[in-house]
Amino acid sequence: MYKMKVTYEVMLGLAAEMVWDQVLREHRIEELNTLIDRALADRDEESFQKWTNELRSLAPAIEVELPEVEHDERKSLSH
Repeated sequence: MYKMKVTYEVMLGLAAEMVWDQVLREHRIEELNTLIDRALADRDEESFQKWTNELRSLAPAIEVELPEVEHDERKSLSH
């Protein structure tokens, strides 16, 4: 019984850490989007490159859900 409790607590700790990491990543992405917008408004290419590169490094962690498009719709969108 004790072994199950320890395993459960370890799993809860890992789950909490995963949630925390995701929250921190999402917060940084929001910050980067703001910094990128500011760099664009200021026409600051160096800052823009710096922030977009950092955003790209986070991109594998970003889950993007694309809507499903019917084959006929895709054809009409391309014309």
